[in-house]
Amino acid sequence: MKAYNSNNVIKKQFSLVVVKFAVCFLLLGLAYRLFLSNFEQFSQIEVNDIALVSDNTLPPPVTVSEPPVTVDLPKNQTLQNGTCDLFIGDWIRDPSGPVYTNTTCDTIEFHQNCMKNGRPDIEYLYWRWNPRDCELPRFSPKKFLNLMRNKSFAFIGDSIMRNHVQSLLCILSQEEQGDAVYHDKQYKSRRWYFPNHNFTLSVIWSPFLAKATVFEDDNGVSTDITKLHLDKLDDVWTRQFDSFDYVVIAGGKWYLKSTIYYENNTIVGCHYCPDKNITHVGFEYAYRKALNSTMKFITSSKNKALTFFRTTTPDHFENGEWNTGGYCNRTGPFKEGEVDIGYVDEVMRKIELEEFERASELGLNMKLFDTTLLSLLRPDGHPGVYRQYQPFARESKNKKIQNDCLHWCLPGPIDSWNDIMLEML
Repeated sequence: MKAYNSNNVIKKQFSLVVVKFAVCFLLLGLAYRLFLSNFEQFSQIEVNDIALVSDNTLPPPVTVSEPPVTVDLPKNQTLQNGTCDLFIGDWIRDPSGPVYTNTTCDTIEFHQNCMKNGRPDIEYLYWRWNPRDCELPRFSPKKFLNLMRNKSFAFIGDSIMRNHVQSLLCILSQEEQGDAVYHDKQYKSRRWYFPNHNFTLSVIWSPFLAKATVFEDDNGVSTDITKLHLDKLDDVWTRQFDSFDYVVIAGGKWYLKSTIYYENNTIVGCHYCPDKNITHVGFEYAYRKALNSTMKFITSSKNKALTFFRTTTPDHFENGEWNTGGYCNRTGPFKEGEVDIGYVDEVMRKIELEEFERASELGLNMKLFDTTLLSLLRPDGHPGVYRQYQPFARESKNKKIQNDCLHWCLPGPIDSWNDIMLEML
């Protein structure tokens, strides 16, 4: 009996050694895999200047004298907290397609309603963003609305921000339709209320974030040059900030428009104003100044709203600018290494990252919503000529066809921004 017990103990000890060895082997393998993943990275891309467009109206051409540069894109790596970088990945085929169409959602603006306007191809609808090192779930309207119960969420910026909100509204409508409760005179700032969840969603029109006087109609026709006060933020959003629980905020392409800059109510320069006897100041100075003031305001605010700062959105004009025959007629995404990012876009993103990092050191409660690179890979997702209804119809032949290669078709690639946003929440 004693001999039997002794053999049994020996067997158990041997089994324990085997199990420990197996666990150590698995841990070493995992460590090796993580070590290798830190050396994987995007290939470098050459940066060239490309044309730019702002709102549904177009800015004057921008002349950039700087030579092309090479930009190091972020590494594909697993973050220290165990989550992956949601902004490094690929667009992959998604046979399920969009969760809404222009017939199931009535909040799509005319210029982004590519399906209704007659765009013939549909391939651009069947792709989704896939981060390299983790799974990104499709946006759940029910989950989002439950998370937002008794909350207020605001999107602050230009027409790209409005584009994003329209996408969110269309997806949420699969669970609950928001009631429109407010709009400004031009329907640029709007608010919706979701009664079943006591949730308020707002989009606030503030394309400069700073205080600006704009002499421009809905068609982009200007009667005078824009006046921008770099030392004063736009109170259309600052006076409401304390009422928000969540915020998405961004600058953008309006900084490329002809503008006179003021500080202390005194002219300090201008951008793209050749007929004015004013010192030229690059948009970089103004953009940095405005973002710095914006982040200081958010940092010092008593309201600690969770804020997402979205980086610049590239356009995809090819073979010319918007006013020289440039167009965007591709029908599929770019793959890594197939696309150049414009010099201006890279400068804007560099300023954004630097100001975000500076504010983060001050304890800013903000998340970086870095959609620049994933958006760069989707030249097929813009309205192009289908920003207007049936652009090639007989009655439209004598009309000037304007391409929109900045905003996004709905449904379209911008829907994936909401997948990422919810995952970050």
